[in-house]
Amino acid sequence: MKLTDTPLTFVPPPRTGPAVPRARKIRRVALVTVPYHSGVVESAGTWLNVGFVYIAGALREAGYEVDYYDAMSLWHKEDDIRKRLEDFRPDVVATSAFTAAIVAATGLLRLAKEVDPEIVTVIGNVHATFCYNEMLNADRDAIDFVVRGEGERTLPELLSCLNAGDDPAKVAGIAFWRDGGVIATRSAGFIRDLDSLPTAWDLVEWPIYTYRAKKNSRLAIVSSARGCQQDCSFCSQKLFWRRGWRARSAENFVAELEMLHQTYGVNVAMLADEIPTLDRKRWERILDLMIERKPGVRLLMETRVDDIVRDEDLMDRYALAGIEHIYVGVEAGQQATLDLFKKGSKAEDSRRAIELINGADIVSETSFVLGMPGDTPETFRDAVELAKQYDPDMAFFLAIAPWPYADLYPELEKHVATKDYSKYNLVQPVVKPDAMSLEEVERELGRASRNFFMHKFQNLDRVSAWKREFMLSVFDILINHSYLSGQMQEMAAAGKRMPEEVKAMLKQVSAAKKEIRQGEARTFAPIP
Repeated sequence: MKLTDTPLTFVPPPRTGPAVPRARKIRRVALVTVPYHSGVVESAGTWLNVGFVYIAGALREAGYEVDYYDAMSLWHKEDDIRKRLEDFRPDVVATSAFTAAIVAATGLLRLAKEVDPEIVTVIGNVHATFCYNEMLNADRDAIDFVVRGEGERTLPELLSCLNAGDDPAKVAGIAFWRDGGVIATRSAGFIRDLDSLPTAWDLVEWPIYTYRAKKNSRLAIVSSARGCQQDCSFCSQKLFWRRGWRARSAENFVAELEMLHQTYGVNVAMLADEIPTLDRKRWERILDLMIERKPGVRLLMETRVDDIVRDEDLMDRYALAGIEHIYVGVEAGQQATLDLFKKGSKAEDSRRAIELINGADIVSETSFVLGMPGDTPETFRDAVELAKQYDPDMAFFLAIAPWPYADLYPELEKHVATKDYSKYNLVQPVVKPDAMSLEEVERELGRASRNFFMHKFQNLDRVSAWKREFMLSVFDILINHSYLSGQMQEMAAAGKRMPEEVKAMLKQVSAAKKEIRQGEARTFAPIP
């Protein structure tokens, strides 16, 4: 799809009327990440937005000039963003936001309108796909269009429609405000051939993307498949993907890893897939190709407990292929809670999956979702004890975040203590249990993390040499860079039986703090 020669284009309409043509054609598009920080995933490194890599590729193929601007990873604030927009002079500013970042995303688009009132503003991703009505009713001064679902086809189609002076209601997969109400067009179909999608890896500002647990790393986020066929009641992915699943070919995916290593120096990649292992035959082919071709990239990934148990006979190939870190969502130790969450797994399988990952000498990570209406301080402590028994290398204790579009929301709604979406980040409690205050939930979550990691760091002699080194890096991340910093420092202060390596790390932390107090430059990203 290319730009047409027509001189007509789109004027953001009065909020009560239809679009009108004007002379300025849409040529430049700024894709801007939301400057939102919660100290969760970002504590481990700097992560690029792989969705923008695909959308930028699609826009360029359609003839648009694109600025991929990762304001989040650059820790840019309003003045920085304003300058970048003024320098690039975009005709369109598009952003993408998960629920916790929606408030910041709206502020970003409002800023774009301040820079130039004629800028067309667009927002997409899961929250916008399902909550467009609420967003447009509340923030139609900032938001011109919502893209619902995948954006690689929808956004170029929308911009071409606007450049032609045509009616955007003809474009599938969008929503906008007109004549006093919200118009939502028919849903767009999914892209079937993922191998054919163009990318824009050359627009990525590569030096800023690193993985803190690995020295001299360059980190990419990659995608080998899209979709989820599970039925988890607290999750958004099954809804966004309509319980479908599509995958790139093994050959296409591994070739991309080779290219990223050879062209951009990438040596670590996080798989963004919800379930990369769903098709065992395809996954085996990926493992075999990585063992054969040695692309030079280590993989971090998440998958389902069931698939790890299924792949017991493949775990040695996982390790040989360069799978270095696997997250599986245990979420709960009680079968009743797993059933409520519709996880579709058995509690005993969770323990077995972590055993298999550890047995392959791969870093194991899991999480427990807490703060449900029936939770008490005792259930938090039980979760910690269960985590110790399961023995993952890392366990995180997260506050239930009731996405307003999730199946579980109606059951939790009366317990929701705030509708401030910026707090829906899995760290700040937003659901009040019957027997606990929000402050107690937050305190128990921190205590759970402190107690689990104290146990882990007191038993470093039980893991392999390379995992021991990795866990020391984790300790540095937790105490210096994460939202758990306070709890980890309490743990360190109480850790009389800590191994010598951990004590040495504590001395380094103390020295670094002294340097900072004396005005030396900070060597790590700020903790929000």
